[in-house]
Amino acid sequence: MSLATQIKPISYLKSNAADIVKNFTANPEPLIITQNGEAKMVVMEIGAYERQQETLALLKLLALSRNDFSRGNFQDADAFFAEMTREE
Repeated sequence: MSLATQIKPISYLKSNAADIVKNFTANPEPLIITQNGEAKMVVMEIGAYERQQETLALLKLLALSRNDFSRGNFQDADAFFAEMTREE
């Protein structure tokens, strides 16, 4: 099923909610819900949502790390492991 067929009006969501949930096992593509012809929300399978959230969290950590590195807020591996050993 293509993404274009996964765009439905809100009336479809209201009348087919149980079928939508059941169909996610066969087709986990997100369902875009429109209202008055405009996209208003996305319905997606919980596993896909959780994977998306994990990906976003990792990207945020990478961005924070990159910012730290560009500000010079880092240390080499030997210094890091020496500090970790001292704290034990």
